[in-house]
Amino acid sequence: MDDNIFSTRLYELRKSHNISQSTLGSAVGLSKQTINDIEKGRSKTILDRAILLADYFNVSLDYLTGRTDEPFNPNIKE
Repeated sequence: MDDNIFSTRLYELRKSHNISQSTLGSAVGLSKQTINDIEKGRSKTILDRAILLADYFNVSLDYLTGRTDEPFNPNIKE
């Protein structure tokens, strides 16, 4: 597994939703610098933060961590 897949996917999701690091950070309770550090691979994230980010983008943790290429989150009830 690529160690930077989480960073890459977070960056791609944020860009595809056209939101800033500041906006994402505010939405999930993290600083802009923390989002930047995660995206640049300078900082790993803890599970609680990973869940917040997956929920924000409505994707699975497996997608963010590279265990699947399918972003669908099967735990979201419609």
